[in-house]
Formats: sequence, structure tokens, C-alpha cells
Amino acid sequence: MKVALITGITGQDGSYLAELLLGKGYMVHGIKRRASLFNTNRIDHLYQDPHDPNQRLKLHYGDLSDAMNLTRIIQETQPDEIYNLGAMSHVAVSFDTPEYVGNIDGLGTLRILEAVRILGLEKKTRIYQASTSELYGGMPENKNERGFYDESSPFYPRSPYGVAKIYGFWITKNYREAYNMFACNGILFNHESPRRGETFVTRKITRAVSKISLGLQDKFYLGNLEAKRDWGHAKDYVRMMWMILQADEPEDWVIATGVTTTVRDFVRLAFIEVGIEVEFRGEGVDEKAYVLLCNHKNFQLEIGKEVLSVDPSYFRPTEVDLLIGDPSKAKNKLGWVPEYDLASLVKDMMRGDVDTAKKDVILLKAGHEILRQAE
Repeated sequence: MKVALITGITGQDGSYLAELLLGKGYMVHGIKRRASLFNTNRIDHLYQDPHDPNQRLKLHYGDLSDAMNLTRIIQETQPDEIYNLGAMSHVAVSFDTPEYVGNIDGLGTLRILEAVRILGLEKKTRIYQASTSELYGGMPENKNERGFYDESSPFYPRSPYGVAKIYGFWITKNYREAYNMFACNGILFNHESPRRGETFVTRKITRAVSKISLGLQDKFYLGNLEAKRDWGHAKDYVRMMWMILQADEPEDWVIATGVTTTVRDFVRLAFIEVGIEVEFRGEGVDEKAYVLLCNHKNFQLEIGKEVLSVDPSYFRPTEVDLLIGDPSKAKNKLGWVPEYDLASLVKDMMRGDVDTAKKDVILLKAGHEILRQAE
């Protein structure tokens, strides 16, 4: 039985990857940070009785800032594959916590690589490092002749998160060459799902639109509506992570869809999923979205109602306006083809958030009924 170790297993990618590997018969170990609150909701459906001898998922307390702890976990688990998905991955927040991001996203990668080397596991353990499209910084002059970013495009990170990840990228490449380790970088472009963190823009959109469609919220606020991203589904991307570590040789890979969409159009698609059509008026910080047509079966919004405004406080100090990746290498060499397009991604996310919003409606009605009876 193959053994895998996943850092960041309680996150979006970690939970989907754990599902994938368990389905392939792996023994999966996951590292989670100690917290006063339970934060395992994304993997609770996978984690059964820890006393069950057939349980193939085991969690360990750890932190990417603690080299001794990481070394102990790797020594105990003796993994065939390590997937380093743990990170502080919110680009905007990285401007507020640059030192922490550098320690976790940059040096955390080094600690894992060095632990594998010290323990003499260079020939046994294959390592996947979760890199990011933020390495490119959206610099138009660095795209290839087809207008995309690929494995040979120069890097120009424009956030503390991107800078920390560029260290992780190069130290992984360095250990691969210096110690002949099977260590690979997956340069992931934006990938979303119903399990995406609620502070990320796509999930912020789908949650707000779901609540607006059910009368739980009037409007919401976003930053740069003109920003363009290459959005894929996390399920497709974790499948590629696994494929990278099954390859014959260790290499670096771009994981992307090759299609770019504005934040504005993502908003449109989300509203369409609940039978609402919106139009945008104004420019820059004065741009707003209004209800143009409402075919929602259970809730009618007033035509012309304002549902979205721009809040300049959400602008980043250095904005990356356009990111689009070229996944040709992954498709040609490994046969990776995404199963989800953008429309099906938005549908999947909206389905999850609408279901959650409906539960909120039920709870709200129940609360009102209790108050009514108490009067």
C-alpha cells in the first residue's frame, strides 16, 4: 500500500486530494494545525473511527514553521509521496502578514525538503510542491508567443505571497538538482470549488449571490471587477498533482485551463444560475450591478435593484490584472484534460451555496416562529 503525506489536508485542495488518494488505495496521513476550534469540516466525511484498524486516514498535529515536528512526522510515516499544500494562500492578506507568509510558504517548503534529505529518504519519497500562477505577476511581456504563461515564462511576483512562493519553487528545483530528489513544482492557476475559502473572491461571489436570491442579503462589494483569471476546478487540479508524481521524471508543470474570465463575468454567471440577469453601469470605483431580469422561481427581486458595488479598500497595493496559463505540456506529456469548464464550475459552486442559504432560511423562519410563540 502506498503512503502519502499531505500538508494542508483540511484545506480545499487537501480534502479533494485525500479523497482521490483514498480512492486509489493509499494510506493517507495529513498534517493539521492545532486550533481551539474544529477545522476539519472538509474531511469529516473521510475520517471515521480512529480506532478502526481499517482506517486509512490519519491526522497529525504539525506546522510548517516547526522543522523538528515535520521531521518527526515524516520519519514516523515514511511516505512514498509528500504533497505540500499547506500555505497562507490569500494574496491580499499576504500584504498584511508578509513575515508570516515568508516563513510558512517559503521556508516551510525548505523544512520539508531538508527533512527528507536528513532522513535519507531521497530515493523513496517523491515530493509535490504547490506553486502558484502568482509567480508570473501578470506581466504581459513575459507571456509566450501564444499569449499564455507556461513553464518557461519569466517570473515577476507582485505580492508577498508570490515572493514567498518563488522561494518555494526555486528551493524545490535546487534540491531536485543537488540531491537527485524526485521533487516537482505544480504551478497552479486559480482553482475553485464549493470548498473554497469564504474570503476568496469566487466563493465570496457565489455565497453573496445565493443569499441575495433568497432575500437574505441586499448587495455585496468587490474590488477590481476588470481583473482576469484562469479559473479551474480543484478536483481537476488535484488529479494532476497525483499524475505529476507518477511521471517517469521529476519536472515542473503548469496546471491551468487556458481560458480567462473577468471577475465581472464570473458575477454574471453566478446570477444566471439563480435565474437573475444583471447589468453593469459606471466605470472604475463607480461601477455597480443592477437587476435587469429576474426569473427566480421562489423569490422576485425588484428590477433595477442595486446588488453590487465596488469598494476601493479591496484593491491590492500591486494588482495582477491578467493571468492565463498554457497547460499544453500537461496535456501532451501526461494526458491531463480538465473535466470541468467555467460554467460547470460556477454551477457546482452555486449549487452548494444555494443549499446552504436555504438552510439559513429555514433556521431564520424557525427562529421567528419561536419568537412569535414566546410573545
